Amino acid sequence: MAERNDERMLEAKMDPGSLFREETYTDRRIGTIRVLIPVKSDGAPDARRSTVYIGEAQIFTNMGALPLSFEIDAKSLDQAVANYAPAAKEAIEKAVREIEEVRRQAASSIVIPRGGAGGLPPGALGGGGKIQLP
Repeated sequence: MAERNDERMLEAKMDPGSLFREETYTDRRIGTIRVLIPVKSDGAPDARRSTVYIGEAQIFTNMGALPLSFEIDAKSLDQAVANYAPAAKEAIEKAVREIEEVRRQAASSIVIPRGGAGGLPPGALGGGGKIQLP
């Protein structure tokens, strides 16, 4: 199974039935909307598939800017512009929840120094001071 996945990764073959032409729109202040227009392999529009609207924004953290990308439910560019704010808000809230979860997990992890706990010699607690996770 792993060999088959490796072969797929090395192949890097594009799917001619899943091609899109991309247009980018921005107000140069708040954000960007990428419009993915379905096309056939010859570049002609593919009316069988729907246009996809992707919003882009950034939130600033202590570590720097965190780029966000999110789908906007819309049937036209006008709708995508109107729906940008609620979609961005939802994406930001999701990113904040995920960051908080990572922080919570990091804060709850137990670290025991290599020398043992409380000045005890290594191995005194039976394990050499290393925590093994399942």
